[in-house]
Amino acid sequence: MKKNIALLALVGVGLSGPTLLAHAVGFGQTNDYVYVETNIKTPNGNSIAGFVRSSNGQLQPIPGSPFLTGGAGTQYAGVNVGPGDSDQDIISNPEHTLLFAVNSGSDTIAVFHIQGNGALTQVEGSPFPSGGNDPVSLGLNGNTLFVVNKSGDFGRTTAILPNYTTFQVQQNGKLTPTSDKTNDTTQEFQSTVSVAVGASPSQAFLAPNTNLLFGADFLGGLIQRFQYDGNGDLRQLRPLALPASEFSDTTTGRTPLGLGSHPRYPILYVGFVTVNKLGVYEYGYDGSLQFVRTVPNSGTAICWIRTNQAGTRLYSTDTGTNSVSVYDLSNPEEPSQIQEFTLSGVGNVLQFSLSSDEKYLYALSSRGSTSIPEGQGNILHVLTVNEDGTVAESVSPIVFQEPNDTRPQGVAVVPAN
Repeated sequence: MKKNIALLALVGVGLSGPTLLAHAVGFGQTNDYVYVETNIKTPNGNSIAGFVRSSNGQLQPIPGSPFLTGGAGTQYAGVNVGPGDSDQDIISNPEHTLLFAVNSGSDTIAVFHIQGNGALTQVEGSPFPSGGNDPVSLGLNGNTLFVVNKSGDFGRTTAILPNYTTFQVQQNGKLTPTSDKTNDTTQEFQSTVSVAVGASPSQAFLAPNTNLLFGADFLGGLIQRFQYDGNGDLRQLRPLALPASEFSDTTTGRTPLGLGSHPRYPILYVGFVTVNKLGVYEYGYDGSLQFVRTVPNSGTAICWIRTNQAGTRLYSTDTGTNSVSVYDLSNPEEPSQIQEFTLSGVGNVLQFSLSSDEKYLYALSSRGSTSIPEGQGNILHVLTVNEDGTVAESVSPIVFQEPNDTRPQGVAVVPAN
């Protein structure tokens, strides 16, 4: 690894089911509540499906699930790229007391209190305006909530530009805009920064232990870079296009999708979707980005990215092949793929998350192709993580019974208190 990287090493690192007991321990030893957004598009139809993990790894519905968000999911009923391409649709705070979720079809953010048994109750005043159109991704640092408004729901035409914006999370969970400094180029920092029409931003990724926010403008072909100040306002740095050297011809779209970082070193990983490669960048605390290399991905349409806490393994979801890839990070600047695991059933895998103890990986598939029959493909897979970091599927998945035009989105894992 390069000396400058070592010196910059970071310091920190609608469902049915049986009647359940009131707390996670009723199912045996467990560490997790798992939440998925149903994304139903009817007014007030969107909800959060909640599960608790039993001692054998099986997921069981939390009493009262699903929990209404007070809004609507994505309105587009087709399977084209764009509307469904997002990550961090659901997140929690570090204290595991609040859950945040997007209402993509009604331009709001739902905020919930997480109860001791994993049940969700809405914060007073929820849902809150998202500050734009089609919110799809959330990030949280301290009391600042970062929101990506995609303006990319093909079922709702709009003249509103996509944006990155911030809110302050009050002690009671309510959201208030960070400031009224919105798209004001006379201000160095501002609470809302708009990007180009059709850019289709997909993720609000916060680099750990920095004041940096990275974003992937999927259809815009850009990696966005922001710094944020102590008030939560944003300063946009010059965005970067993916390097032309990694694309064999000028007709292949240079589309980034999926951002992740090493837990100890300032390395940013980026999915190069159309060429099935994992991009590796070094970043500085000033927001600078230096392209290092790409490594191949044996799946098709690499999307979302996660690393384990030790920084020894990287996982990606490969939407086109409905598979999960595993990389060895012995050399963090040159990941080496050691597995591509195809999920059971049909679907196109998108969002995923590791369990809090990293013994399981929860991967959400949906119907992202016309080759998948309507009403099929909406599955939450429970993968077992082996000692060497590879994965296997030995636990029964959750099959969502939702309207044919619905694609669930987002996976959030909250340790059971």
